[in-house]
Formats: sequence, C-alpha cells, structure tokens
Amino acid sequence: MNKIFITIATIGLLATGAYAADGGKKAEKTTTVSYSVQNQFNADFSDATNVVWTITPNTQKASFTDNGVKMTAFYSLQGEYMGVTQDVTYSEISAKAKKQITDKYKDYDVNEVIKLVTNDSNVNFDQTVYFVDLKNPQSEVLVRVTPSSDVYFFKQVK
Repeated sequence: MNKIFITIATIGLLATGAYAADGGKKAEKTTTVSYSVQNQFNADFSDATNVVWTITPNTQKASFTDNGVKMTAFYSLQGEYMGVTQDVTYSEISAKAKKQITDKYKDYDVNEVIKLVTNDSNVNFDQTVYFVDLKNPQSEVLVRVTPSSDVYFFKQVK
C-alpha cells in the first residue's frame, strides 16, 4: 500500500512540474538513460518520434510524440515504468467533475489539463486520473479528477 501511495505522489508531483515557475530544470542532470529503460520504452512506445530523455533526481523521463500526441513517460531510476502523461482538453473531463470544479472554484479559469495513466493493476488504485490546473489573478491550484469523477484539491501552485 505504501508503494502505491509513493507512486501516486511521485507521478502526481512529476505531472505538476509543468506548472512550476522554473519547471524543475535546475534539478536535471545530464547522465545517460539506462539501457534497460531505453529498451522497455522502445517496446512500450514503438511508434514514438522526437524522443527527448531527461534524468531528474527521481526519474528517467522521455518526452515524445506518439501518433501526433505529445506525451511523457516516466521510469524510476531503477528502471520501473511509472506512467505516462499527456496534455488533453477540458472536454475530456466528465460533466459531473466539471460541475464540481465550477461549484468549488467559481473564480478560477481552466489553464491546463493533464491525463495520467499508470500501469499499476491494483484494484484500489486509480489507473487514469486527470490533473486540472486552475488560475485566477491571485492564485493557482491543481485539482485531481478520479475515474469516478470526484474532484480533490491536489496542490497550491501559486
């Protein structure tokens, strides 16, 4: 159970890195991606193009295009596949979740939506979640939308 929580938190924080002012670029290293991760990535995403690898203190990640869709795949430093993210439109969020967002965050505008898909087969773990970045002039927050269309505060960005 702890591994699941750590995986959720790690991937969630990785997905939110796009919203940080510096994008986490200061923490990136120029080390080489492991051979096993490159092989697994090539097997998992055989149609990937424009692949750019980045090593952070916690992950090996590949930003790429697959069938015209920009995505990012995350692997642990030990080579374990963690999940893949992609930018999506707000229209992919269910009507129930949109209503909750509108009710709870009346003064916010939708800035960006990221879809996170993991491969964890544990039935207690949500395999596909959405992170919605909401902004107003004073604040920016990130909320998580579960497959059951529940909306939860995830992180204060600004």
